[in-house]
Amino acid sequence: MSRFWSPVVHDLTPYVPGEQPKLAKLVKLNTNENPYPPSPRALEAIRAELGEDADRLKLYPDPTGSQLKAAVARHFDVPAEWVFVGNSSDEVLAHTFQGLLKHEAPLLFPDITYSFYPVYCGLYGIDFEAIPLDAQFAIRVDDYIARGAGQVGAVIFPNPNAPTGRLLPLADIARLAEALPDAPIVIDEAYVDFGGLDVIPTAVALIRRHPNILVTQTLSKSRSLAGLRVGFAIGQPELIEALTRVKDSFNSYPLDRLALVGASAAMDDEAWFDTTRRQVIASRNALSASLAGLGFDVLPSAANFVFARHPRRDAAALAAALRDRSIIVRHFKAERIDQFLRITVGTDAQCALLIDALREILA
Repeated sequence: MSRFWSPVVHDLTPYVPGEQPKLAKLVKLNTNENPYPPSPRALEAIRAELGEDADRLKLYPDPTGSQLKAAVARHFDVPAEWVFVGNSSDEVLAHTFQGLLKHEAPLLFPDITYSFYPVYCGLYGIDFEAIPLDAQFAIRVDDYIARGAGQVGAVIFPNPNAPTGRLLPLADIARLAEALPDAPIVIDEAYVDFGGLDVIPTAVALIRRHPNILVTQTLSKSRSLAGLRVGFAIGQPELIEALTRVKDSFNSYPLDRLALVGASAAMDDEAWFDTTRRQVIASRNALSASLAGLGFDVLPSAANFVFARHPRRDAAALAAALRDRSIIVRHFKAERIDQFLRITVGTDAQCALLIDALREILA
């Protein structure tokens, strides 16, 4: 506490990011980073941007991010005017909370979900209500619809949800948007690219018919660019304008030159994107089966992580024993999920080391 703080600071409970430890021979399975490198085209675009004329770094980047907006628009087959870009999906979400989610009626989101949501509510003074997941940790849209159209200010949830990894079908999202036509419905799709092999279950497909749906995504996961900090939102122009007005009242240049060119090239490299995400999906399925073989209860996952518990072993003790072997996973102490571990899908070699370590610990 300090007498110099603004009043709002006293009441903030900041988000706690995943640990970034410096351990020898670390197997890092705690922050859902992609185990494969970024697109070579993204790396080449960054090198070309520097080139022999590094003096261009003394100039501000494009404040509109038009090159990246165009690349996102091509990928999703939407108008570029329907795209907003920002410094990570966390910044995009922050602008979304401020620009679209603060109303007289409360904001609704799941009781077990991305833990940044209540942090944003505290920062921006947004009333919210946490809606319980069912016994299988699934979102029930009827629980949101039952509040009544006039009693819901807005709705937000990840799809797949985090940290559970469970996917809500698009039909349920459409039904929610239809039932609450005056409420913004924000679908946080940080992990959606791992949800299906041939058809990625993104709610972008619903935006043309539902002007109240906004979809946010990130390049940190499926495009292996967590270090660049690039995110975007897609929605009809009325929603995008709100985010732009907030952004230009906060930071007109959110993305630097290297991030813009690297992210644009990554969005255009469809082949690399599809190959690496399919590798992660295959490894996830194998990891889930291996964990089940060791007696773990594993939730069905559509993300690049699995959420699992062992019925006879304490999750915190398992996480500590893994750490002693230089393998780190994420353990949450929150109610209802304190016996679960969230395990990022690594390479097949990393997953094998994890399973061998767990077999040894359980024995």
